[in-house]
Amino acid sequence: MKAVVLTEAIGPDSLQIQDVNTPTPGPGEVRVKLQASALNRRDYWITLGKYPGMQLPCIPGSDGAGVVDKVGEDVDNGLINREVVLYPARAWGDSEAYYGPEFRVLGMPDQGTFAEYICIPASDIYTKPEHLNWEQAAAVPLAGLTSWRAVVTHANVQKGHKVLVTGAGSGVSTFAILWCLHLGAEVYVSSSSEEKIDAAKTLGVTAGENYRDSECYKKLRKKSGGFNAIIDSAGGDALNSILDTLLPAGRYVFFGATLGNASKGLSMGKLFFNHTRIQGTTMGSNAEFKAMLNFLSEKKIVPVIDSVLPLSQAAKAHKLMETFGHTGKIVLQNN
Repeated sequence: MKAVVLTEAIGPDSLQIQDVNTPTPGPGEVRVKLQASALNRRDYWITLGKYPGMQLPCIPGSDGAGVVDKVGEDVDNGLINREVVLYPARAWGDSEAYYGPEFRVLGMPDQGTFAEYICIPASDIYTKPEHLNWEQAAAVPLAGLTSWRAVVTHANVQKGHKVLVTGAGSGVSTFAILWCLHLGAEVYVSSSSEEKIDAAKTLGVTAGENYRDSECYKKLRKKSGGFNAIIDSAGGDALNSILDTLLPAGRYVFFGATLGNASKGLSMGKLFFNHTRIQGTTMGSNAEFKAMLNFLSEKKIVPVIDSVLPLSQAAKAHKLMETFGHTGKIVLQNN
């Protein structure tokens, strides 16, 4: 089969299309003929060697959708020809609160989705939502799940809540916006790009501000009256200004730190007097993945896709991520 292989971590140009052995499903596994896959920021960092536990060579990719074409021992033959999306990781574990010691994300060290075929436990495939095409379905898994856990499990966003989503435009933040809007929340955003703020408004966001403006979060607090929840991926020195926008009993949930750690400490008194909750999160369980897909299907939510390229242009697709210029997901299509 054809696959995208990373043999050395010197950037996207080190990705190569190679002929590799087509995998055979083992006991409890199915083989999926992949129709499309999608990129995440994780994939870009892996090409630079900036990811924990690097093991090369590897076939990257965590997001994928396709058709079951073969099953292993002890797997129902009725799954053959099932159109599915893949849970983007392995071995979450028994606790919903935190993943177990064997947890890992697809695409390194386990084979990822940037290939024509993949073998995966039968328990990690889910029926493709009927209203989505292959590219849309492949765009959902990792970004959709990460944001679902942040928005639903931890922030507990409800109808009528006011929510701030920072860094509008990324795959995860775009899904966070969609989840919040369809839950009935009033959503505000920040971004360094006016174009991305405008794109968020077309989805139904109430207002946005440019975070390069030192008054950004004061303006958002004034416009909104304060937030019940914040979904953040940046951190950095704006952290205290962001926390100042929270209403009493508000929740600050973060899944990344693209701007690094704050240079100043937290205002502890303000936090405990306001009963503020701070919660870190990443990925999500199989149960959350199933709940997310059910919600997406019920509400007929369609992912935002920035661009679709053939699998053979995987290096070019990764370069699109370098400047943070995309809005939504970048998808690879199998020919």
